[in-house]
Amino acid sequence: MTILADKTCEACREGAPLATPEEIADYMSQLPGWQVTVIAGINQLKKTYKFKNFEQALEFTNKVGAIAEQEKHHPAILTEWGKVTVSWWTHKIAGLHVNDFIMAAKTDEIS
Repeated sequence: MTILADKTCEACREGAPLATPEEIADYMSQLPGWQVTVIAGINQLKKTYKFKNFEQALEFTNKVGAIAEQEKHHPAILTEWGKVTVSWWTHKIAGLHVNDFIMAAKTDEIS
């Protein structure tokens, strides 16, 4: 099994294939606590991380932003007092790509 967090994102173009149901099941087995949610008909990965205060939540948010910039793949992030919700999906293909699972694993590594 390939460790997702050790991979890097590949450039994703319009028309790239969505992750198959089999790939999603395989990748999700490596991502405890993540859920596939459907928002406006688009599959997204979503997880909420809990912290002791806003300062820690903001610090985590900035770390997620840094890895997103490094990999050139960006999430939706909701930062609140004591929690941060991160959602990954690929806008160009309106759904889940392997990049989203890689970034979810990288997000877990910095939590």
